[in-house]
Amino acid sequence: MGMDDKAGNEATELKGKAKESAGKVTGNESLESEGKADQGEAKVKKAGQHVKDATHDVKEAFKG
Repeated sequence: MGMDDKAGNEATELKGKAKESAGKVTGNESLESEGKADQGEAKVKKAGQHVKDATHDVKEAFKG
């Protein structure tokens, strides 16, 4: 995964946190839920990145 993807995932997580906070402050449950969903999406993508990176590391170790 490239740096652009990683930065995009960080941005999505931060956007989600902002939405969640704004939803809590304003009492907007829909916005709060949307923020939580954005954060969840970013966390799933990050987990996928870690798996992909680990797989790459294992492949490189066996090549070496």
